Amino acid sequence: MTRARLLGCAALLCTTSATLPPAPVAPAGQASTRVPGFAAELAQRQPLAGGSAWPALAEKEAWRRLATAQAGGRQAVRWDYARSLIAAERGADALGVLDVMFQDDRDLGMVDAYRLARGAALTQLGRAQDAVAALDMPGLRADPEACLWRMRALSEGGLAQQALEQLRCADAALAKPRAAPFVIAAAHAGVEAGAPQKALHWLSWLPDRDPAANLLRGRAQLALGKTDEARLRFARVEQSGSARQRMDARLSGLEGDVARKAISPAEALKRLSEIRYSWRGDAIEARALRLSYRLADESDDLPGALSAGAALVRYHGDASSEVLPGLRTKLAAVLEPARKLPLDKAAGLYWDYRDLAPTGAEGDLMASRLAARLQQAGLYERAADLLSYQLTRRAGDLARGPLSARVASLYILAARPERALKILRQTDDPALPDAILAERRRVEAAALVQVGRAQEALAVLQDLPDADALQAEVLWQQRNWAGYADKAAKALPRGRALDAVAQAQVLRLAISQAMLGREAALAALHDRYEAGFRGLPSAPVFEMLTGKPGAADPAKLAQAMAAIPSASPAGDFADLLERSSSR
Repeated sequence: MTRARLLGCAALLCTTSATLPPAPVAPAGQASTRVPGFAAELAQRQPLAGGSAWPALAEKEAWRRLATAQAGGRQAVRWDYARSLIAAERGADALGVLDVMFQDDRDLGMVDAYRLARGAALTQLGRAQDAVAALDMPGLRADPEACLWRMRALSEGGLAQQALEQLRCADAALAKPRAAPFVIAAAHAGVEAGAPQKALHWLSWLPDRDPAANLLRGRAQLALGKTDEARLRFARVEQSGSARQRMDARLSGLEGDVARKAISPAEALKRLSEIRYSWRGDAIEARALRLSYRLADESDDLPGALSAGAALVRYHGDASSEVLPGLRTKLAAVLEPARKLPLDKAAGLYWDYRDLAPTGAEGDLMASRLAARLQQAGLYERAADLLSYQLTRRAGDLARGPLSARVASLYILAARPERALKILRQTDDPALPDAILAERRRVEAAALVQVGRAQEALAVLQDLPDADALQAEVLWQQRNWAGYADKAAKALPRGRALDAVAQAQVLRLAISQAMLGREAALAALHDRYEAGFRGLPSAPVFEMLTGKPGAADPAKLAQAMAAIPSASPAGDFADLLERSSSR
């Protein structure tokens, strides 16, 4: 149940198809087995009103009547039993009986009294939204008894103001002696909606030693500025209340201390942490989290605010709309240089609360910036993990193609090629643009090289536009001199001017030919490029490799490889291969 849906039902008195169970359908050719007639009889009875609407019935007597009832009178006996169960606050059992009645007579769903009983049972079960929907009948909208149950459902569902709006209609029913749950519900609505004086008036109908009433009395007195009286009420609750009531009293007292600034924010946060550690999962925890979030926010405690706000959003979804925008602003602040947070702390905070980041382009940009900082620091795997979460959980379809290639590249740099290949498999999509598909295949080839599957890498690169240069780079990294010489010879630079990339191409080919002992090929290279190397820093290396047959011994070849310009015709692909192989 969400407060938004419950609020809608309170405003519109909406109905839902889930309010009543589906009725059985008789098989074809057979008559219906349901018992007709009781819906009309019930509709003609006097409306349910006051305590007499729910007469108590001894359990033994109820079962005796059920066992001896004839078919024609069974529904009436069930009806009496259901009302008795509601009187005993046994909403689950009452709902079961009412469901059986409806299975036998679907017309009951149109009868005010039946819908009122069903709404009462659902209220006792804590199903406020369904209870409000069940009470949506024209005849029940101004009925005091129905308004009373609707008020209780709304109050227990957290909609205090809407609950108070029912009290004008419910006043006649509430003014009569009623069970404590209705008075407690009205008083709770009064406290939550800012009507503490009314709450104290209603609570005066309950015994002075009642812990549930004393809890609300204390909260009402706090709202009226009567701190000493409130403190005594809370102390009395801790003496005689249930575990939940004692924790509520403890938190209420702390809320009062914070409101009148009788406690420092640091001490309040410490006490709130103790409450949150020992109590989970209901409105008490939500109140503690809200207060923790507010205090941490006011103290500019970024980790504390994120922790409390994230718990509210994750485990108390009704709070999402009120705190989520602020949490996203705080998450973005984690990455701001002005915060001067160490990179490891900023990355840790973002990772812990990454599910709160915005979706779409804004969230992608936040994650991308942090990943870039991690990459610059050499924390490749952490950067890859961050972007992998963004890729698989939050990125839009258009961003997944290029992002998958980036994530896989980071895993390669982190020496985790198996994870790179897994990411590429998980995000495989033949419908991606050709440029993105080509980039993914280049990254895949680098990962395959790193896991020792160079031949598969060469096959992956086969049909790419720059396949010869890419395959040559793989062969060069593998020291496959013959394969490299064959590929590189097809892509030698033309013209006399040799930039760094062209020099590297010629010198690499010269080394591979020297390793293979191909003197004629070396001489041809010398004739073709001697003029182009003249005056360049790499000219002595070129001359050593190609000038005289047999002049390049193993030691000189090692020196030549070290002197080759770092530029490569394979561009970023070469950088990826070299960086991954060096780790």
